[in-house]
Amino acid sequence: MIQPVGATRFARIRARLEAIRIAPGPRAWAFEFLLFGFKQGWACLFGGLMLALLLMTHFLYPADAPLHRYDFLTLAALAIQAGMLAFRLESWAEAKVIFAFHLIGTVMELFKTQAGSWIYPEASLLHIGAVPLFSGFMYAAVGSYIARIWRIFGFRFTHYPPVWTTALLAAAIYVNFFAHHWLPDVRLFLFAGAILLFGRSWIIFTPWRTPRAMPLLLGFFLVAQFIWLAENIGTFANAWTYPDQRAGWRMVGFAKLGSWYLLMIISFVLVSLIHGIRRDRDQIR
Repeated sequence: MIQPVGATRFARIRARLEAIRIAPGPRAWAFEFLLFGFKQGWACLFGGLMLALLLMTHFLYPADAPLHRYDFLTLAALAIQAGMLAFRLESWAEAKVIFAFHLIGTVMELFKTQAGSWIYPEASLLHIGAVPLFSGFMYAAVGSYIARIWRIFGFRFTHYPPVWTTALLAAAIYVNFFAHHWLPDVRLFLFAGAILLFGRSWIIFTPWRTPRAMPLLLGFFLVAQFIWLAENIGTFANAWTYPDQRAGWRMVGFAKLGSWYLLMIISFVLVSLIHGIRRDRDQIR
C-alpha cells in the first residue's frame, strides 16, 4: 500500500483500516459504523481536547494558582496545536484553517462581549479587550472539524448552488450577527435563503467503501446540535456566561440552535472556498 507523500500519522492509520477486507453482511456493517465513529472522533480531536480542558480546569484548577485559568487554557490550546503538528497528527493546511477561524471568531467575540451578549467572568492576562485568547480556539475547533471531515470522507455534492451565492449568504449571516443590535434581526430571511440555496443539495460521503448521502441542510443541523451540546459544557465549566446564567448555571436555550445553525453555514462556506466543491452529477436514490 503506497502512502501519499507527507501523509499525516492519522492518514496512514486510516489507509490501513480502509484496506481491511470483510465480506458483505452484518460484520461489514458493524465495521463501517465503527470506522465512521473513529473518523468522526479524529475530526473532533481538537474540539474534544478543548472541552476536556474546560471541564478539568473547572473542577481541578487551583484557585490560588499563579497563572490564571483562562491563560492556562490559552497556553494549553497552543501546546495542543504545536503537538499535533510536531507529531504529524495534523497538516499545516489544517492549521491554517484553524488560524483563520480563530481570527474570525475573535472579532465576533470582541463585539458580542462589548454588546453584553455574554461575558467571561474570570480574570486573565492573555486577552484582547474583554476576550481571553483561548475563546478564539473554540471557533477554530469548529473550522478544524469541518476541514478534517471534508477531506476524511471525501465530500461530494449534488445540486450545489453557485459558490458566489453561498459566499453572499455567509457574508449576510456574519453581518447580521453584528447588525441586529441596531437593525431588525433578519435571521428568518437568512434561514429562508439557506433553504432556497441548499434545499436540493445532497452531500455524498464515504465512510468506508460505499458512498452514503444525506440532505446537506440535515447535515448542518446535526453538527449544530453537537455544537449546542458543547456550548452547554462550556458554560457549565464557567468558560463563558450568558446573562440568564449569572445567578447560576442553566442549560443554554434551544433558540441558540438557530444561531449555531447559521454559524455552521458560515463555517461550511469558508471551508468550501478552501477545499473547493466536487460536484456529483449522479442521481441519488
